[in-house]
Amino acid sequence: MSEVFHDAGGAYAGPDDPYLFGRIRISGRDPEQRSYRSFASFSDPDGNGWLFQELTHRAPGRLDADVTTFTSTADLAAALRRAEAAHGEHEKRTGGQRDENWPDWYAEYMASEQAGKDLPL
Repeated sequence: MSEVFHDAGGAYAGPDDPYLFGRIRISGRDPEQRSYRSFASFSDPDGNGWLFQELTHRAPGRLDADVTTFTSTADLAAALRRAEAAHGEHEKRTGGQRDENWPDWYAEYMASEQAGKDLPL
């Protein structure tokens, strides 16, 4: 596996671009941490070349907005903490009354946040 590399000139041009195949590589991640601009590569035992691209931000429409996933318990816990803080503000706006439907509100908040949709108030 290669070290992570990027191209100071921008994204690669196509399958014949020398950047992809190792002749023009700058060591390290893209300084601006843009999606599709940092790479690593390797060759398998059959001689096939593989290229990994770093994805730092998903473009709208590239995710199934109806699917919510967390990659770790830490990510889930962080999402719950953000929902808790936002829900506290929600309860203040609604007169400080306890929200019996808080689980539904949390679920909507967390799914909307992950999908990039407007968050509930």
